[in-house]
Amino acid sequence: MTDEETWGPRPLPDVSPETERYWAAASEGTLLLSYCSACDLYIYHPRARCPDCFEETEWAESSGDGTVYSFSVAERMEGWPEEDLPLVVAYVELDEGPRVMTNIVGCDPDEIAIDDSVSAVFRQTEEDDVAVPVFQPS
Repeated sequence: MTDEETWGPRPLPDVSPETERYWAAASEGTLLLSYCSACDLYIYHPRARCPDCFEETEWAESSGDGTVYSFSVAERMEGWPEEDLPLVVAYVELDEGPRVMTNIVGCDPDEIAIDDSVSAVFRQTEEDDVAVPVFQPS
């Protein structure tokens, strides 16, 4: 699930002790989700406690597969590399259930449709232990 392109010069994500493992796994090509065994619920964005029952969560590996739930195309974006425009911002519903706000890459924005199948790929950053998951048509 890795991608040769890099994330820079876009802003890096904030890495906290709560999300450090998530970003490190992404740098190795793995998409992690938080999982609450008490609720049998997969959670995105990573967090230490379930937002429903407040029990501690555990890490679970996602398949990285999902479908486009919604998307928007931006022709201009301040600070975004011009060669990466237009920018497709989307909600992807993962096979495990949660929806992820992300970018769709590697395709013509005019060919994207709701319910299209997508898979995670990872853009490396200037930090060795941080990569950003994005999605491409599968």
